[in-house]
Amino acid sequence: MNHTHHLGIDIAKLKFDVCLLPGKNKESFANTPRGFKALVRWLQKHQVLPCHCHIALEATGSYGLALARFLHQQGFALSLVNPARIRFFAQSLLTRNKTDALDAEIIARFCQQQQPRLWNPPSDQLAQLQALSRLLQDLIGARQDQANRLEVAADPTVRSCLRQLHRQLQAHILKVKDQLRALIEAHPQFQRQAQLLVTIPGVGEATTATVLAELPVDRLNDARQAAAYAGLTPRLKQSGSSVRGRSALSKTGNSALRKALYFPALTALRCNPIIMALAKRLRAAGKSKMCIVGAAMRKLLHLIWGVLKTNQPFDPNWLLKSVASSPS
Repeated sequence: MNHTHHLGIDIAKLKFDVCLLPGKNKESFANTPRGFKALVRWLQKHQVLPCHCHIALEATGSYGLALARFLHQQGFALSLVNPARIRFFAQSLLTRNKTDALDAEIIARFCQQQQPRLWNPPSDQLAQLQALSRLLQDLIGARQDQANRLEVAADPTVRSCLRQLHRQLQAHILKVKDQLRALIEAHPQFQRQAQLLVTIPGVGEATTATVLAELPVDRLNDARQAAAYAGLTPRLKQSGSSVRGRSALSKTGNSALRKALYFPALTALRCNPIIMALAKRLRAAGKSKMCIVGAAMRKLLHLIWGVLKTNQPFDPNWLLKSVASSPS
């Protein structure tokens, strides 16, 4: 659908800046419900109707979700855009300055030229699952940080404080896991998908919750798209005959999903027959340890996408079957 107006929003914790095209009308509002309503009044002042306006803002976590939900409820066409896309677009414009107002204008121009995919808010259940799974990741990371500090701390007072903090974090982790388990068990679709995921060696409860919250299986056509969505596809550095850089993960994608697959991939390298076979081939080819870990994360996500898309549990003999069924 072609829209008459395009609005770019640069979101921050306390405020957000907007730029309306055409005309480059700019304004700043408080990132509060009152500020949301003030934005709508400002758009009405400029004779902008929801059906004629496409709004874009960066998908930068929790700061913009309340505003996005509000604007969607008002009937605006809305897109949440990967910040990397905005950054690369800004570079293509050769912009040298960076201000909130200028960022809003760049986002508006991106929206006008690229027509990004429209966003629909997740269900309340999915939003809660996402919030709890991300909190669990943060808590697990904080617990590991304190464990690392405890290993090197020498002062008895510091060690005592760190042990207490570690215990508190562990208690919160167990509580959040219980809440996630109850949420998944209360919804048949979540429960059915979770039962499929845990059949994959290396995938546990925490990973399952993150996958259910972060991986939009219904919007992805194949496993390669799933890997790209998580930023797990390799990025090559090659130019002419002189530049032959080592490939690395693109990391342009859903960071929560990518982060959640790291430790499960390490586990899968020890117990998942398909990923173990992959690692053996890569070691024989002289690949580095981190290259193998990245490949394991990508393959693990392929397996996850496969069981969810086919509604079939993990089959450890999949490789043998695929080889047997392939043409000679």
